[in-house]
Amino acid sequence: MQDYIRMEQITKRFPGVMACDHVSLGFRRGEIHALLGENGAGKSTMMNMLYGLLKPDEGQILIEGCPVQIRNPNDAIAHGIGMVHQHFMLIQKFTVLENVILGTKMSREPFLSTAEAREKILEISQRTGLNVNPDARVADLSVGDQQRVEIIKALYKGVSTLIMDEPTAVLTPQETDELFRVLRGWVKEGNTVIFITHKMREVVCFCDRVSILRDGHFIETAPTGDLSEQEIAEMMVGHKVTLAMDKKELQVGDTVLDVKELTVPGIGGVEAVKNVSFIVREGEVLGIAGVDGNGQSELISAIIGLTKASAGEVRLNGENILGRTPKQILDMGLSNIPFSRQTEGTVMSFSVADNLILKEEWNPPYCRHGVLQKKVIQERSREMIEKYSIKANDPDTRVENMSGGNQQKVIIAREIEREHKLLLACHPTHGLDIGATEFIHRCLIGERDAGKAVLLVSTELDELLSLSDRIIVMFKGEIMGEVTSGHFEPSKIGLMMAGQRQEMA
Repeated sequence: MQDYIRMEQITKRFPGVMACDHVSLGFRRGEIHALLGENGAGKSTMMNMLYGLLKPDEGQILIEGCPVQIRNPNDAIAHGIGMVHQHFMLIQKFTVLENVILGTKMSREPFLSTAEAREKILEISQRTGLNVNPDARVADLSVGDQQRVEIIKALYKGVSTLIMDEPTAVLTPQETDELFRVLRGWVKEGNTVIFITHKMREVVCFCDRVSILRDGHFIETAPTGDLSEQEIAEMMVGHKVTLAMDKKELQVGDTVLDVKELTVPGIGGVEAVKNVSFIVREGEVLGIAGVDGNGQSELISAIIGLTKASAGEVRLNGENILGRTPKQILDMGLSNIPFSRQTEGTVMSFSVADNLILKEEWNPPYCRHGVLQKKVIQERSREMIEKYSIKANDPDTRVENMSGGNQQKVIIAREIEREHKLLLACHPTHGLDIGATEFIHRCLIGERDAGKAVLLVSTELDELLSLSDRIIVMFKGEIMGEVTSGHFEPSKIGLMMAGQRQEMA
């Protein structure tokens, strides 16, 4: 079958970086085509050039065999190419209709006539199954419905090719399945979906073909039925990877963290965490599942002393820590991999060595009699750089000049090497490629197998299923239920993520 869109010998250079090196890709009508690669492989750069956000240095784009010039997104849309970004481009206070027509030309300009637009939105909704009320305010919609609005925005402009960048990152399993049901119906009409993702299950289960990029080079395009998840992963990174984590048999010890009836206020006086109770024991990983924004960050913030709780109790090693300072709590045996590695986990302008000693800079052996021991810090930093496979020229490398994966490894090294009994890991692999993810997963399981208590917060259900011994699910600040290893059912967890309370298992 002939390619409908062809990107031929595309090259794109940035200062000091060859982002795409003579890459050729083709996309057919009537297919969902997955585009995979590690961070920096070139996949987003390729799609930004197809959508007109970037201009290739060399090569050409062909549609139905004819070369075309795509200088900006308007050109792309004129050629039937739309893009749905990972982070929604919606104005929360506007209605669905207002968001959809924003920036589009109206037939009766300069007069605003919404009746025709509403009719067209309803027609698209009914034809595709993207059922959304045009008059609903976006702020009142679920995350899944907001995703539908983004797709309707693109289809309203008449596109026949839809680029989707990590579209399922904030969806429950049920919402993901529903999204692909809609997309499958749409491509049956002869349309095309180009799907950027890092979730292997979605590629294998839902996509027709997959193209793989590595270090700016094209590796292979193949039908998904011809490749296993393992083969896809190994082509992405260029070496063997372990997708399933080997864990020692569960042997739990004493309770390390005991949270009882905790309530935490949120923005505008609304309770972000409501009467939450759970424990984490030595030698286990307790996972917290839920769509982002359902009280997880406020919960962790209260545990580490950054937010004041309005009710309840938090005990670390038997001592109530509510009301204590973050430093006091850290010194009691808590390590924390925070939600954001760049704003909370590191000082970006500092060196690797300086970041590795944060929280311990006034303690021996790094400091004696109030004086930093530079030689000791350098030696210890070199040891951690090697142990945690941190790609840095030396300990003086500035963290801001490193990749996201290596920035995260700096945080992982610091928090694991500190004296601690409890490790909080919040979105530890968010935005990372499969190689860095595998390494960090091994570190977390190493903590668990060494008898440490691990509290893992993640929106990646596959990650939680792979690493956790128990999973609790949060929705609007409450715990909907708990499941234990051996009883993990993604569909059941997905229902809890959507607000359906379950009996404790």
